[in-house]
Amino acid sequence: MKINSAEMVMSAVKAHQYPEDDKPEFALAGRSNVGKSSLINAILNRRKLARTSSSPGKTQTLNFYHINDAFYFVDVPGYGYAKVSKKQREEFGVMIEGYLTTRKQLRGMVLLVDSRHLPTEDDKIMFEYAQYIGKPILVVATKIDKIKPSQHNKVLKNMKSELDLSDPNVTFLTFSAETKFHVEEFWQWIEANM
Repeated sequence: MKINSAEMVMSAVKAHQYPEDDKPEFALAGRSNVGKSSLINAILNRRKLARTSSSPGKTQTLNFYHINDAFYFVDVPGYGYAKVSKKQREEFGVMIEGYLTTRKQLRGMVLLVDSRHLPTEDDKIMFEYAQYIGKPILVVATKIDKIKPSQHNKVLKNMKSELDLSDPNVTFLTFSAETKFHVEEFWQWIEANM
């Protein structure tokens, strides 16, 4: 997909703040520090559209990125953030659940997991929740450039051992924001689910 325009248009915490047009939306979820901002910047071919941070848990709102005047990426707050209070975590949970379960424009969910580790308990809960919602799911194993090519099959095996990748609603991709590995395949999934 050729990216002609990409901008962050709003941060929202409540439904009345969401965009009012009916354009398709894709939610991007993953634990803090999994590389969501890096993925957004890499696939949109922008250096600093999504702010990356060395300290996890910076995204605390639903951030809407308007792409090509045609659809949105919705960056969801990362989970597993240790430095956030229990009350804040609960508030994030309510906000995210509200968005995912009521938003009719939502076409699919991109779940990012770190290819260097087994999916965490939080990853598994988010994956099962995405299955429950019933939208197409793209599981993206990030930071694959940090793993030797001879170990790539092991990554898939590890993911399969923890997540039900046999579900026909689920697609799996390894990804690198550094080398742009599988950017094309990412866009093919988006286009197929528009």
